[in-house]
Amino acid sequence: MKIITWNVNSIRTRLERVLGVLERHQPDLLCLQETKVVDEVFPHEALAELGYRAAVHGQKTYNGVALLAKDELADVRNGFPGDPIPEQARVISGTLDGVRVINAYVVNGKSLDDPKYTMKLQWLDALIDWLESEHDPAQPLVMLGDFNIAPDERDVWDLDYWKDRIFFSPEEHARLQRLRDWGLVDLFREHSEEAGKFTWWDYRGGAFQRGHGLRIDLILGTPPIAARSQEVVIDRDERKKGTWEAKPSDHAPVVVTCA
Repeated sequence: MKIITWNVNSIRTRLERVLGVLERHQPDLLCLQETKVVDEVFPHEALAELGYRAAVHGQKTYNGVALLAKDELADVRNGFPGDPIPEQARVISGTLDGVRVINAYVVNGKSLDDPKYTMKLQWLDALIDWLESEHDPAQPLVMLGDFNIAPDERDVWDLDYWKDRIFFSPEEHARLQRLRDWGLVDLFREHSEEAGKFTWWDYRGGAFQRGHGLRIDLILGTPPIAARSQEVVIDRDERKKGTWEAKPSDHAPVVVTCA
C-alpha cells in the first residue's frame, strides 16, 4: 500500500500537478490539505480519468481536505466530535483495505502571541481526545497531514532561529508527545535519522534554493503500520518549478510505502 500526504495549497490552481503526482507515484491513497474549494466544484471528473474517486471536505478559499483513492473508501467522516472550530474543514477520515486513515490540516497558529496559537493548542487537544476515545493503537491506523509542527531539531533549518517560535514551541511539542504516548510512530524517522529533510519551504527569500525549510508534513502510524512500513520518501522534485504552468505548492508530497 502506498499513501501520500500533500498540502497542495489549492487544488484548482495545481490540478495539473496533482494529476502528475498521481501518474508518477500511482498511490493507493492521496491525502490532500488546503484544497481551498467547496465540495460542489471539486475536480472529480479529472481525477476519475486516472481511476481515482475523491472523498472531500472543503470550504471556500481556505482549508479543505480530501482523500483520493483507487478503491472505495469505507466509513468516511468529515470533521470530528468536539472540534472547537467545526466551521473550518480540517479533518477527513476513512478506511482503505482495513487501514483507518485520518487526514488533518492542523491550525497554523500564526505566532505565539496570537489568539490563533491558543486555538491551535485547543484544537490539537480536542483532536487527540477524539483519537484516544474512539480509536485503538493496536489497530492499523495512520494519522497524517500538515501538522504545522516540526518534531525536533533535525526538522528545522536553524535551531537558534526557530527555538520558541511558532511550529517549534514546547506547547506544540507537548501535543506531539501526547500522540506518541498514545502509540503513534513518526514513520519517516523509522527509516531515516538524517537532518535537513524538509517538507515545507517559504515562497519568500529563495528558501527552497537556500535549504531553509521545515519538516511539518508528517505520517504517523500505530505499531501495526510501523511494522509494515518499508520506506518514506519526500518528493522534493515536486517542489521545483519543473515544466508545469502552475508554480509548485510550498509543500512537498510525502510518500509512505507499506507491505
